[in-house]
Amino acid sequence: MASLAQRTTTLVQRRTEATRSAAADRDRETATEEDEARRGEEEDDDGGDSKETRLTLMEEVLLLGLKDREGYTSFWNDCISSGLRGCMLVELALRGRLQLEPCGARRKSLLSRKVICKSDAPTGDVLLDEALKHIKETQPPETVQSWIELLSGETWNPLKLHYQLRNVRERLAKNLVEKGVLTTEKQNFLLFDMTTHPLTNSIIKQRLIKKVQDSVLEKWVNDPHRMDKRVLALILLAHSSDVLENAFAPLQDDQYDLGMKRVHSLLELEPEKESTKPNSNELMWAVVAAFTK
Repeated sequence: MASLAQRTTTLVQRRTEATRSAAADRDRETATEEDEARRGEEEDDDGGDSKETRLTLMEEVLLLGLKDREGYTSFWNDCISSGLRGCMLVELALRGRLQLEPCGARRKSLLSRKVICKSDAPTGDVLLDEALKHIKETQPPETVQSWIELLSGETWNPLKLHYQLRNVRERLAKNLVEKGVLTTEKQNFLLFDMTTHPLTNSIIKQRLIKKVQDSVLEKWVNDPHRMDKRVLALILLAHSSDVLENAFAPLQDDQYDLGMKRVHSLLELEPEKESTKPNSNELMWAVVAAFTK
């Protein structure tokens, strides 16, 4: 009798140990999957760059627009200023700092909904934090279109001129200098001297150009919601800033035509419709709507 009880106890202990071992294995597998997912997200975020060369959307758009040797953007480009402000709004949205107000029962359009602060946690980027502070402290809230204009200084209301973010291109260029992508020089243009920022790290720019090209060629998925949100935003905002052409210029004619055809298919999407789909970022589509209206 005692022997039977002992065998039963031993069997129970073995089963308990087996259960604990299986549970431990599952925990280890879950932890491993989470680590892999986290590493994958980090790789997607920086595209294989080190932390020192991880670029914001604003920096990527400016880098696409800068002439490599001259170190400045085209004098004829009058779109990049507002485009960079749009990049700031999208960057803050992708980082979980901003969102649109609820659409309500009457289904307000994207451009009529106000931008609200979701989190005021510092981003570590001076320009982003400055824009976030303006948006957080403004009551009543403003729309995406209004914020692009206010941050650009394109307002007739003198009481709102303090919202303008000044010297944005120069400040972004200095960020890229600190990250080892650009350098700083002085150039004489007969009547005046100008600070320029020629390219010093061509690898990073080539990697950026390849990322844009691959997204509409080798890695084309034919569905904007299966694309990485940051890459999709980069393509749309680079086009709005009139610098996307620079990424496709080195391509062969057939690749260029195919790439631009796919870009136009993205530009023809309806932001109102796309913003209602699962896992979409409403504020990003509101910025797209502001530039394509």
